[in-house]
Amino acid sequence: MRFTRLRLTGFKSFVEPTELLIERGLTGIVGPNGCGKSNLVEALRWVMGESSAKQMRGGEMDDVIFGGTRDRPARNMAEVILGMDNADRNAPAVFNHMDDLDVSRRIERGSGSTYRVNGKEVRARDVQLLFADAATGPRSNALVSQGRIGNIIAAKPTSRRILLEEAAGITGLHSRRHEAELRLRAAETNLVRLEDVLGAMEVQHKALKKQAR
Repeated sequence: MRFTRLRLTGFKSFVEPTELLIERGLTGIVGPNGCGKSNLVEALRWVMGESSAKQMRGGEMDDVIFGGTRDRPARNMAEVILGMDNADRNAPAVFNHMDDLDVSRRIERGSGSTYRVNGKEVRARDVQLLFADAATGPRSNALVSQGRIGNIIAAKPTSRRILLEEAAGITGLHSRRHEAELRLRAAETNLVRLEDVLGAMEVQHKALKKQAR
């Protein structure tokens, strides 16, 4: 999959609808301090499923919504849309029949976020797995923020392993394995509860048989 465009509305300093076309090859974003370059990178993190307000340099997730200035009123919603070319058919099976994917995340003040892929509402987990399968995501080492290079150099072996797994494209496999393990544990818990219920019903059945004699 290849990113083709990024569209922002009401996200941080991008109060008006703004669209960035991402061409093949190297794309550079240049400008003076405070013009919003970091906000573009954070918009990428956010639409890919970032769940930590701290990672977005905020106290709560609503802080990504334009907060207003002396000249402009605050907005009540923010939306980011990431367009992708899926011609190589690397998306998860549920999305892989589509040539182009538009992943959107919208937040309304006090109401939380909603995600959509080509207009269809999906779970945050679906979006996170979509990008994990493409060896990227909100915490991807390809998104290098200030001070990140030094952190990678000084990283512990476990952190370096995660970096290598991401480069090898197997991050999504770990996510799916974890999800499968959670489902298995839930099924085992339900089985234990079922055995308890059956045991109680057996005792009740025997008691009723005695009363019927």
